Amino acid sequence: MAFFNATAGPGGQGSGDSSAKGSGKLGAILGAIAVALVLVSGYFLLRSYRRLQRRVAGLSQQTEQLRREVQSAGQQSQASAQQASQAAASAQTAAQQRDQANQAQAKSAAQEQSALQQAAAAQQKASEAEQKAEEYRKQREAELARLQQALGDIAETRRNGLGLVMTLGEKSIRFDFNKSEIKPEYRDILNRIAGVLTALKGYSISVYGYTDDVGTQAYNLKLSKRRAQAVRDFLLKAGIPKINTTQGFGKSNPRVHGDTPQARAANRRVEIGLVDSTLILEKMYVP
Repeated sequence: MAFFNATAGPGGQGSGDSSAKGSGKLGAILGAIAVALVLVSGYFLLRSYRRLQRRVAGLSQQTEQLRREVQSAGQQSQASAQQASQAAASAQTAAQQRDQANQAQAKSAAQEQSALQQAAAAQQKASEAEQKAEEYRKQREAELARLQQALGDIAETRRNGLGLVMTLGEKSIRFDFNKSEIKPEYRDILNRIAGVLTALKGYSISVYGYTDDVGTQAYNLKLSKRRAQAVRDFLLKAGIPKINTTQGFGKSNPRVHGDTPQARAANRRVEIGLVDSTLILEKMYVP
């Protein structure tokens, strides 16, 4: 204690000042260290803050990118939904069109089948009609042959493309030169012809007159027509119901060429044409 007291005397005043100065320096040092620590901590905090800001900015960018992607995905999803709706509508339309096409095809098939049946029925009818026509043709042909034979026993009778032509000339009825009267001795022949023709059905009857080559064509036309009318009038009185045509051809279409008495006698004639009126003709018979 004495030692300490001794040092605390006047001789020890300088030591106390040194201690105070040391304490001041130490405080200064500690303050500097504290400031340094604060600065360093602030520096590191600032760096951490900036890193945090950068991370926040990056997260914000990522969030914005994600938002954009989500928006784009939503738009794509909406577009896909529209496309899906359009595709569904198109599929429905296609299905309707397919159903309509199937219905049309079925209808067409039914119509085709009906047309085939109608064609088969028409073919059968045509075949039956053709068979009947052939039978009718054979019947008419047989009738025409019998008619030719019956008339051929009376006067010269020949076939042509439409029927028969009967010639009343020098071998059956003779007309005098420049005359058209029917002599009494030939009336029996005309009565026999009328007897055959009266029973005919379905034939048209025509009477044509001719002359020889003597005289003018104009005069002979009138003379030939008078001869045809004389035969027509006799046949009508004998019972034939109808004579379709009466015409004179004068000296045209001679049967025998020449100017001998025999040739001229053969050309002074009347011809009776018989045509099956059930035939479809493009033109009437002209001898």
